[in-house]
Amino acid sequence: MVQLAHRIAAALAVLAVLMATPALAAPLKILAFGDSLTAGYGLPDTDSFASKLQAALKARGHDVVVVNSGVSGDTASDGAARLDWSLTDDIGAVIVELGANDALRGVDPAVTRQALDTILARLSEKKLPVLLAGMYAPRNLGSPYVDEFDRIYGDLAKQYDALLYPFFLDGLLGQAALNQPDGMHPTAAGVDVIVERIIPSVEDLIAKAAP
Repeated sequence: MVQLAHRIAAALAVLAVLMATPALAAPLKILAFGDSLTAGYGLPDTDSFASKLQAALKARGHDVVVVNSGVSGDTASDGAARLDWSLTDDIGAVIVELGANDALRGVDPAVTRQALDTILARLSEKKLPVLLAGMYAPRNLGSPYVDEFDRIYGDLAKQYDALLYPFFLDGLLGQAALNQPDGMHPTAAGVDVIVERIIPSVEDLIAKAAP
């Protein structure tokens, strides 16, 4: 009887230690939700935006996983259509990078705005912090189109209290060494520039995602 009592006491002591030990937190999972610029068109997976961003964040001490949910050719409307199945329950924050294909195809900015609004509204419902990566319309489309398109991102970021990175391709325009021969998609070195410039905004996103 005494031995049984000792065993029970020992088991309870072990249980108390286990309960007092904090569980290891899972890494923050960030969904990189975009088009070919996110997907890493023309590049090996290790040189994609998601892969390089994850490596850079880990080097800065952040425990994160960046999920590559870029689909080449997607417009903002395409993104809105696939958002729900891209959002697994373990996603803790989202980078939205869409609109480049809309501008290249001359899609009505009102259509692009509505699609991005749908995406941000859905993420807001789920209380997920968002970094909205903006895009500028090609200047040869004319001032009315350019003005209407370029306003979309700032307006929606303000409306949904999202973080804003104004131009995803900042630093790449006119830099041949940073762009693939098509002149539209970054090389691995170009992705490095994107990551270097956007990472302070991503760290702000991580801070917003912290419990």
